[in-house]
Amino acid sequence: MIKAVTGTKDILPDDIEKWYLVENLVREIFKLFNYKEIRTPVFEETALFSRGIGEATDIVSKEMYTFLDRSELSLTLKPEMTASVVRAFIEHSLDKKNNLNKLFYISPMFRQERPQAGRFRQFHQFGAEALGSNDPLLDAEMIIMAYTVFKNLGLKNVNVKINSLGEPNSREIYKKELHNYLSDKIEKLSEDSKRRIDINILRIFDSKELQDIEIMKNAPVLLSYIDEQSLNQFEEVKKCLLNNNIPFEVDTTLVRGLDYYTNTTFEVVSGSVGSQSALCGGGRYNLLIEQLGGKPTPGVGFAAGIERLLLACENENCLNLPNEKIDVYVVRLDNELKHEAYNLCLRFRSKGIISETDYAGRSIKAQMREANKYGSKFVLFLGGDEYKQNKVVLKNMYNSEQTNFDLNEMEQIEKLLCH
Repeated sequence: MIKAVTGTKDILPDDIEKWYLVENLVREIFKLFNYKEIRTPVFEETALFSRGIGEATDIVSKEMYTFLDRSELSLTLKPEMTASVVRAFIEHSLDKKNNLNKLFYISPMFRQERPQAGRFRQFHQFGAEALGSNDPLLDAEMIIMAYTVFKNLGLKNVNVKINSLGEPNSREIYKKELHNYLSDKIEKLSEDSKRRIDINILRIFDSKELQDIEIMKNAPVLLSYIDEQSLNQFEEVKKCLLNNNIPFEVDTTLVRGLDYYTNTTFEVVSGSVGSQSALCGGGRYNLLIEQLGGKPTPGVGFAAGIERLLLACENENCLNLPNEKIDVYVVRLDNELKHEAYNLCLRFRSKGIISETDYAGRSIKAQMREANKYGSKFVLFLGGDEYKQNKVVLKNMYNSEQTNFDLNEMEQIEKLLCH
């Protein structure tokens, strides 16, 4: 038997309502903040991610699904969305249409990493990008939107962590200090962290290895080195979050794993998803658009994993799912009325009434069992002596009341079914 590829997962009908709930809420909240949806191709030229995310990141060096097409062009299934959104922003000159482009997405991503709780090789994210302004209020807006989604889903065990990476010049000074601090500790670091020292030293803070975490506890703090303008922007972000009752903590070790971040960086974490606690992450990336060939343009955004979010909701038992029922099940009492029952369903559906009937020639008892399985609000009986008298019987499944109707009173039946 052929099974789903390791690290991928089928989303079955029993689970799809959870996805609808999250996706509809995301769209509703982003709409309130005037963000417009964007959809980009599932694959892009590999160069987009190697330039945008950075060659030294684990995503590019270890995790991307990359292949050559028939014309020998290197393509990659997108491992994240920001680079794709920026590529579309540049390619379609969106800056000429709006000074500020506020965009959101809900999309599958692909990374070949070790599957674990809430993390898959094909996974799904929603997120937002605001391109065209350096206003720190937009940084805060990203955090507020993400937090609003999580709280509206009913999650209680969430916390916001924020930090500032400052501008590149001050960050370079800090990197030298960090390098000096680690110079006599290199042999105690993990192999990955040893590799990162000369490639992207800040990413040692991302390490989950215990020896690295212990060493980095006493490392110099980036916030002590960043420039005054970045500090002022960071203070404005914090002030906005306080004014809007968003609980947060400053985490000086929060650096993010991607190369394109500047200034504000943040994560929203949950204690309900195990060791991989981040529900979303994001920050400002004022250098990325220029790096990918566009005009210098500030940007800020975030991305959240839907699988991990659903895991947190499941663990907190907080999803308030609608009780999906059908409006009417047409039970045929005589098999020769199969087409009449089917046509009645088509008529009901054309009026927006969710209806179903039997397609297997089953007994009346079996049809009633199926009506109950679907939670049908009404059952319409078609056939028997009533049908010979040009009548049908409508049963209310909540109170078991039955009412006879003439076949020419179908509009009256439809009004009852629509309530």
